Amino acid sequence: MNDKFFNLKREKQDRFINASLKVFSENGYQKASTDDIVREAGISKGLLFHYFGSKQGLYEFVYNYSTKVLMMEYSDNVPLFQTDFFELQKQIEVAKRNVMVSYPYMNVFVNQAFREESKDVLDVVADSMDRYSAGLAEIYAKADISKFKEGVDPSAILKMCIFVADGVLNEQFKKGKVDSEAYYAEVETYLELLKANLYK
Repeated sequence: MNDKFFNLKREKQDRFINASLKVFSENGYQKASTDDIVREAGISKGLLFHYFGSKQGLYEFVYNYSTKVLMMEYSDNVPLFQTDFFELQKQIEVAKRNVMVSYPYMNVFVNQAFREESKDVLDVVADSMDRYSAGLAEIYAKADISKFKEGVDPSAILKMCIFVADGVLNEQFKKGKVDSEAYYAEVETYLELLKANLYK
């Protein structure tokens, strides 16, 4: 990647990043078209290759950038003293909501990257994926699981929370409009429902 990309005006950077996030999210790496990305971004195709060298280089940049942005938001929004399982999950969702304001498709893209089938592109983002997963695991490691009713498997509930959040986000994405406030409000409702039924 050419670091001069960051010399562009922020608005142009974000337009480029958002176009990439959207097209990769809609199509996956293999089917994503650089023509669609530059059309969505309103830039020349030459600039894409000037800054990123190839579609793979662009994907690698966008994934690395996305996980850094998300981890910074988690760091800013999840209090160090918070140990309640569902409050931790809500704060993670607050962070995701905040990211969606500037980057509506970032969460969708990062989620879908874990289901990406192209080995070439998975190889170049493997380290970032591991760091991102480890960062989330560190947050969840603080959770106090003693509040759950006897017989409740916290790991299963965590998986359920992730599936619920991803499901709400994907439903919005398929409808063509990602709404950060509506997303958070719906996910929060489900988390409160789970908390009410699964805590002692």
